[in-house]
Amino acid sequence: MAAQPPAVGEARVAVVFDQAIPNVPGKSLRGVLVEYGPNGSSPAHRHAGSAFIVATVLAGAVRSQVNDGPARVYAAGESFTERPGDRHGVSANASATEPARLLAVFVVDTAETILTTPIH
Repeated sequence: MAAQPPAVGEARVAVVFDQAIPNVPGKSLRGVLVEYGPNGSSPAHRHAGSAFIVATVLAGAVRSQVNDGPARVYAAGESFTERPGDRHGVSANASATEPARLLAVFVVDTAETILTTPIH
């Protein structure tokens, strides 16, 4: 049985895979599933200093802003990237009525243990 979607305003984050890259010593691929309920969002944040990220929207639509670029809505099937050191100011469900999901795939130093740090 599938898990219930997140509640209104809620965001759920789970690491769904973590695999060392055998031909790139010291680097790993980590997959992070982010699920947003209607109007759900994540606080502004940065990722691990070594992280290069490709995020793909799996369902719904996600509003994202990286650094000082414009906020943009990405629909299911669309992707965006984050480079090491980027600031992710906006990460939110673009819908007030439907859930949204995205998969963020990190290429990161294997030794990194904290993937996301809120910006205060």
